[in-house]
Amino acid sequence: MEISSATSTILRPPKFGKLAFLLYSFKPLRVNKYDIKISRTLSLVLRHNPGAIGLTLDDEGWADIDELLTCLAKQSKTIDLATLDKVVTENSKQRFSFSKDGQRIRANQGHSIDVDLKLTEKIPPKILYHGTASRFIEMIESEGLKSMTRQHVHLSPDIRTAHAVGQRHGIPVILEITADSMVKHGFKFYHSENGVWLTEKVPPDYLNRRFSF
Repeated sequence: MEISSATSTILRPPKFGKLAFLLYSFKPLRVNKYDIKISRTLSLVLRHNPGAIGLTLDDEGWADIDELLTCLAKQSKTIDLATLDKVVTENSKQRFSFSKDGQRIRANQGHSIDVDLKLTEKIPPKILYHGTASRFIEMIESEGLKSMTRQHVHLSPDIRTAHAVGQRHGIPVILEITADSMVKHGFKFYHSENGVWLTEKVPPDYLNRRFSF
């Protein structure tokens, strides 16, 4: 992959054809490191360990915003309401949501703690994708995709999103899942508010093929 000068950042696709072009023919997003830090803190306390800051979530994963900000401030992580709103609304992955009355916040998916997101079963596209790293492929081909510490396996509706997920863990590999066959065989799928498809597991038989980079 070639990167041009700083004045005009363009990612050029290697010679992998149309698929690579779809992945590489866009400009990378500029992200604010402070916003990333806040997002990671929110992921920790809203998905995995609210007790780390003394926060309480209800059965559906909602936290009172005033309580959240107070608990963070006690840990020397002061965030004002405007900054919180910016991080939630401008997050490219839309990991978090505010309640309709604007008084509560929760993570849209990815919990390792027991919460009921009141997800409704939906029929997925015929094909879904999962981004992972090459070092996990042997285990996945043997055991399939498992939710591990999370409540569900996370699947993407498009290759580009799956590639971005895989890149976070190492050399990316994209797995194609035959979701239509899974539905025929009784597997249930859910669709989170931020567009992630969720299911309990994906056995090896439904991993149709993979793309490596």
